[in-house]
Amino acid sequence: MKDSVSKDRVTTPMLFPYDPEQFWQSLREIIREEVRKIEIKGPASPTLETPGMTYKPLFKIAEVCALFQVTKPTIYEWIKHGKLKPYKIQSRVYFLWQDIQDLLVPIQK
Repeated sequence: MKDSVSKDRVTTPMLFPYDPEQFWQSLREIIREEVRKIEIKGPASPTLETPGMTYKPLFKIAEVCALFQVTKPTIYEWIKHGKLKPYKIQSRVYFLWQDIQDLLVPIQK
């Protein structure tokens, strides 16, 4: 094996039977093809799906705020008055869908 040495740069020999430029060109083409596939299919959904589950059981406080079109302090007041029960998982607060539905029923009547 022969090391190529130029005036400023030392290149390490490649251990596969491709010309380095040909290798990098084929690698670029593979990446372009994969990017095109993603663009055609669209990005993968970051949400995980559980078979058989037809509803979202837990909601974050921001989602509850958006659902009722209220601010976070209002949600905290509802918690304080017992209208909504928070469930803490690690350091995050969630609300059960059933509890949210119970609040929605009087509003819809």
